[in-house]
Amino acid sequence: MRLEGKRAFITAAGQGIGRAVAEHYAREGAIVTATDLKAELLDGLNVEKTMALDVTDKAALTAAIQDAQPDILVNCAGFVHGGTILEANDDEFDFAFTLNVKSQFHAMQAALPGMLERGGGSIVNIASVASSLIAAPNRCIYGASKAAVIGLTKSVAVDYVKQGIRVNCICPGTVDSPSLHDRLRAMGNYEEARAAFEARQPMGRIGTADEIAHLVVYLGSDESSFTTGQAHIIDGGWAAG
Repeated sequence: MRLEGKRAFITAAGQGIGRAVAEHYAREGAIVTATDLKAELLDGLNVEKTMALDVTDKAALTAAIQDAQPDILVNCAGFVHGGTILEANDDEFDFAFTLNVKSQFHAMQAALPGMLERGGGSIVNIASVASSLIAAPNRCIYGASKAAVIGLTKSVAVDYVKQGIRVNCICPGTVDSPSLHDRLRAMGNYEEARAAFEARQPMGRIGTADEIAHLVVYLGSDESSFTTGQAHIIDGGWAAG
């Protein structure tokens, strides 16, 4: 198994990409600590440890990571705000950067000392293709926050590349998840909204959480030992133009 004996810490593991990652990591032999804001979403996960965790609480996040001492950190927590810049407000902007960016900043700060002490580690941050890579309509705040994740990932990767730490991010396109279904329903016409989301992917379909998880397994494993500082696009061809 590719992750045998590696300790992994995963945020937002209750559903969607985070849950798929936790399941795949466990199957690959990792010792997984799976966290989520809502503890009940973690029910049924066959991993070493599950715990409720608000990643915007720096003290709680730091303590949890220091206790887990992960060899692999996977930052999945995030939120998608809709709207243009004229429809956005300060509260949404602050929340997006607190959850989507600052939580990853704090998580890496907590995980890095242990990784450095042990001589290596892998960090995988979930960004988005809707970022500095391409623009998606009505995703002003979200795109800005995910662009920040890419910049943060590359900066940390460069600073620690000679110390055995690899830092990468994944930039998915539209991925099937409970949060996606919530957003589609909120748009008023679920079927019409889903068809529009599928149409913007050149493959003509939405991605699956498992497809993203396979890449997260690779980046956490020694198979990707020559890979760091990269924004890995997995979007059904959307960014290809």
